[in-house]
Amino acid sequence: MLEIKNLKASINERDILKGLNITIKPGELHAIMGPNGSGKSTLANVLSGKNGYKISGELKYKGENLIEIPVDERAQKGIFLAFQYPTEIPGVNTNNFLKTSLNKIRKARGEKEVDTLSFLKIIKEKSIELGIDEKILSRQLNVGFSGGEKKKNEILQMKILDPNLTILDETDSGLDIDALKTIANGVNSSRDKKKSFLVITHYQRLLNYINPDFVHVLSDGKIVRSGRMELAEELEKTGYKKIN
Repeated sequence: MLEIKNLKASINERDILKGLNITIKPGELHAIMGPNGSGKSTLANVLSGKNGYKISGELKYKGENLIEIPVDERAQKGIFLAFQYPTEIPGVNTNNFLKTSLNKIRKARGEKEVDTLSFLKIIKEKSIELGIDEKILSRQLNVGFSGGEKKKNEILQMKILDPNLTILDETDSGLDIDALKTIANGVNSSRDKKKSFLVITHYQRLLNYINPDFVHVLSDGKIVRSGRMELAEELEKTGYKKIN
């Protein structure tokens, strides 16, 4: 699904990723943990196609060179990024945004676009599944939303768009326990043998609910250790200073 070899990324002549290697197969959920400044958000930005980075190395999605795929086409090809700080977009209705996004992806796949009634049925079903109040969907996108509402809305988008590869960039930061469980429920209910996940986080608490297949430690732009859930539990006890 995703293959990264010797990935290097810099911005403003500052090296951030310094030879990162990771392979995520279909059906796997990988978690990346690491201290501030280790390169976690840069990795998410590079995968999403954010401009401004000088990149080298191999970055492949389903065998394609991801670096050469434009940002808008990445979503159409089944890549979804849940942001750490979702953007507020005044004047854009949340329901309309979700319907337009879904239909663009369906059109790119050669599938029939959904009409309004069909979409409202999908929205209702997914909202109930995630325990999200449908009232927020009639509001402007993320405008006036609490931190938890923004993150829940990101997971709702994920459920509706049904991506092959989901990247969660510290989606669990600042959440109370109820919102955290909503995020975890959204991830767990989406997992199958064809879908892959990359979860970027500081802490173990989200991983307790989603049980990753692999945990990696990112430090100074490189993966310095990999393991299973036991590694996350070790980090929770010892912190990052002893990891090298």
